[in-house]
Amino acid sequence: MSMSDVQAPTSLRSSQTAERDAVPLAVSGAWGDAAARAGDLPLTPGVAQMRRRSTDRDPRLPSAAAHETARLKRILVYSHDTFGLGNIKRMLEISKHLVAAYSNVSVLIISGSPVVHAFRIPPRIDYIKLPCLARTLDGAYDVKFLGLGYDDTIRLRATLITSALLDFSPDLILVDKKPFGVSNELAPGLRLLHGRGALPKVVLLLRDILDNPETTTATWERNHYHEAVRCFYDRILVVGSPEIFNLATEYKFPAASGSKLQFCGYLRRDRGSQTRDQIRGELGVHDDEHLVLVTGGGGEDGYQLLANYVHGLSHIPRGTNIKTLLICGPEMSEQDRRRIRLAAAHPGLVIQEFNNDMMGCIDAADLVVSMAGYNTICEILSLRKRAIVVPRVRPVQEQWMRAERLAQLGVLRTLHPDHVTPTKLMSAVTEELNADDGESQKAYKVDLDGMSRVVSSLYALLDDSAPVAATSMI
Repeated sequence: MSMSDVQAPTSLRSSQTAERDAVPLAVSGAWGDAAARAGDLPLTPGVAQMRRRSTDRDPRLPSAAAHETARLKRILVYSHDTFGLGNIKRMLEISKHLVAAYSNVSVLIISGSPVVHAFRIPPRIDYIKLPCLARTLDGAYDVKFLGLGYDDTIRLRATLITSALLDFSPDLILVDKKPFGVSNELAPGLRLLHGRGALPKVVLLLRDILDNPETTTATWERNHYHEAVRCFYDRILVVGSPEIFNLATEYKFPAASGSKLQFCGYLRRDRGSQTRDQIRGELGVHDDEHLVLVTGGGGEDGYQLLANYVHGLSHIPRGTNIKTLLICGPEMSEQDRRRIRLAAAHPGLVIQEFNNDMMGCIDAADLVVSMAGYNTICEILSLRKRAIVVPRVRPVQEQWMRAERLAQLGVLRTLHPDHVTPTKLMSAVTEELNADDGESQKAYKVDLDGMSRVVSSLYALLDDSAPVAATSMI
């Protein structure tokens, strides 16, 4: 299957917009019931007050005062952040490319990530920080820091989101992963905008794989996500390739959702701020040494991988010269970081809590040992690096499915976490370091032009402009 054009035909887009705009405020009994089960979000005092306020005035500034900002097209980005760094990194990277490509665009990101402040934020991008939620290892959601109940925290987040939608008054809304947001927290704002007849263009961004087909299909049916897509969304952009995983087929998307779906390709990452030689020099890597980068992503559940590697260093065959850069991740607990440091007896091991130039670190490495989150895989693919990935397999199967598909294509090597021991991991590391580099260059070429297609598609929706160029491969 080939990639679809970024812009739908005018007639198709017009019919989709007409269908969406014709939906009444109540949307449907099924969706209304779902919103009610989420704590009757549209009727919370804050949202109700904003609903009254929104009928009293136009949220745009008076034309004279808004002369300088009126020319900017406003994009609001909702980042689904309950576990790890993947979502905010991905949505921030898309936002950066949007403002870099188009001088008349500004972006407001709404995120619950506890580390959003740690990233470089360029001009014309700002963010609203929501109270943090956490996803437990069994897949449930909870409040991360505040001493509030979960329902109260969702009401607070929903009120903040709705206020941002009304006052920022975006021309386009980009939603990450969940059409109604976490626990339907986006629903009140979307309904209010729709009730005013002022719903902007709305786009859903999905990564290549969500979870196993059975679970994902049930989740979308239970939460009425396809109805949300039909009622509110203009486009679904998938940052993946149908040749690797055909999301529409695997998850049995109905025709109404499938007609709005577009495969864009994986997201190529820009090179780091430091060169390979600079980083290797700072780490003291000698010419006869291999550099192995070990990372557990955000770190919240990366301890076991890092511990296996640290303990495995004692099993390195003699004559193998390895320097290791091990990055714990900002969300690893202090207890786990301390355990890693106490076990770190190898003289060639450098441990960092966080590094904001991960692309530079990957570029400097001869081998990457990591989990299989979407961003990490895109970083590895962008630099064509050898990699051993030990994916997360619980509470969702996304990482294992991604790793298994790419391993079958010869792109990387994967180990199931339930079967990893320090000895087995270090044996795999040694084999990869001694392997013929020529084989990795012959591996399947993954389409990495997703970023340009996503950015062009979003702007095309804003501007009703021409479609982006056809797919290219590297």
